[in-house]
Amino acid sequence: MEMLRIGVIGAGRIGKLHVENMIRMTGLEVAAVSDLMLNDSLKEWAAEMGIPSVTADYREIVQDSGIDAVFVCSSTNTHVQVIIEAAQAGKHIFCEKPLSFDPEQTRQALEAVEAAGVQLQVGFNRRFDHNFRRVKEMVEEGQVGSPHLIKITSRDPYPPSPEYIQVSGGLFMDMAIHDFDMARYLAGSEVVEVYAKGAVLVDPVFRELGDIDTAVVTLTFANGSLGIIDNSRKAVYGYDQRVEVFGSGGCATVRNDYPNSAELVTEAGVRSDKPLLFFLERYQQAYIEEVKQFADCVRGGKPVSVDGKDGLKAELIAHAAKRSLLEGKPVRLEEV
Repeated sequence: MEMLRIGVIGAGRIGKLHVENMIRMTGLEVAAVSDLMLNDSLKEWAAEMGIPSVTADYREIVQDSGIDAVFVCSSTNTHVQVIIEAAQAGKHIFCEKPLSFDPEQTRQALEAVEAAGVQLQVGFNRRFDHNFRRVKEMVEEGQVGSPHLIKITSRDPYPPSPEYIQVSGGLFMDMAIHDFDMARYLAGSEVVEVYAKGAVLVDPVFRELGDIDTAVVTLTFANGSLGIIDNSRKAVYGYDQRVEVFGSGGCATVRNDYPNSAELVTEAGVRSDKPLLFFLERYQQAYIEEVKQFADCVRGGKPVSVDGKDGLKAELIAHAAKRSLLEGKPVRLEEV
């Protein structure tokens, strides 16, 4: 198997997750990691991972002719510049969502990728989850008939820090963007209209920082089907991730994943453990699968299954949702 040498740009929580997954995979070598906050702790971690090169300057990775692909796991405001430089250097690119906060900047990145003829995969890891993928297969096989309603529930177990909220891009761009992509994925149709309502019900800090923590978004698809997404930044019982596709021939659903399936049944009631704590636990295998498929596509010269255009479309839905929230009315995608 051809060895792919990878450079990881950004060694925060998600960057480290990818590294720790990749070092266990056959055919992948993490050759370098960069992070602006390079310190002794990061150097020690890299040494433990067996990574030969650690730097504070991502350009050392981009300009390294021995590196085949880069993983862009740095802050969102850096994504476009890194993508453009990596594409121009002939590197294949895996980038965490969103590609940017500005659709025009995202388009510039996509143009650079197309001009260079390299691959760009966006980190919509939920597409690679075994549960959601099976629902997608059921829809494609016609087992639910023509889809009528797509319902997605996505609720975090606890809110992010104020420091994170300030740079996150807001609930729609940071959190619900996964759900916007999942809605397109399951519906097999493009979103044409968005109507969003939001509130601050979890913590006043969201209002102070110009954000919301609770939302309901309705989507209208080009094929006439409808979507409903509900989001919350705090579900006291754990990470709540559910999906339902209801159609003319049936209904496919995904419930939450749990640490185990044990239930205690007593006179007082029925009790089980809470859902898996958060996204690192819930989507552990999905993170592995998305990297494997990226590597397979790069080796085989095949198009990745979730590309930059998918990233842009999800961003546009997020912008439409924000505009709808502010204006208090439905927004057509063509308006954004």
